[in-house]
Amino acid sequence: MNTNAVSQVLVTKKMLVGPVALAKSQTLETLGIYVSRYGLVITLLLIGVLKFSAAEAHGIQPLVANSPLMFWLYRVFSLQGVSNLIGTIEILVALLIAFRPFSARVSFIGSLGAIITFVLTVSFLFSTPGAFQFSHGFPVLGDAGQFLIKDLVLLGASIWTAAESRNAF
Repeated sequence: MNTNAVSQVLVTKKMLVGPVALAKSQTLETLGIYVSRYGLVITLLLIGVLKFSAAEAHGIQPLVANSPLMFWLYRVFSLQGVSNLIGTIEILVALLIAFRPFSARVSFIGSLGAIITFVLTVSFLFSTPGAFQFSHGFPVLGDAGQFLIKDLVLLGASIWTAAESRNAF
């Protein structure tokens, strides 16, 4: 393959950045709205469905068991029961948020559910042993922290979807 053919195939910075730089801010905002809302919906749906697997139930057990807000769930429900409950809530919240084209109020309620969900999961950063580790006197994310840190962004998206939905009614 000659150099000219390779340059025609490769994605360039101009190809990626050009359309975004030329787009109107309203267009970008509208795109951001849909990507944020429905990205949040898809994420919650996928994570919620996974909770029905035994592997996920075992995976979240150390997070939930060490949480000062959620540890008691294992006293009421089985390991799989806790995971199923959390998964059901995540799926329900996702569906409520997705309902935005039909009802801003319903989507607002779903967004509040997502805020609660992600406040709880972000709190795992502080209650799960090993989420933060010290390296050279500086706190860095451990394995659990690396897994959980994305929930901070999801919390932000949840707050934003709540505000946007609330402003619509």
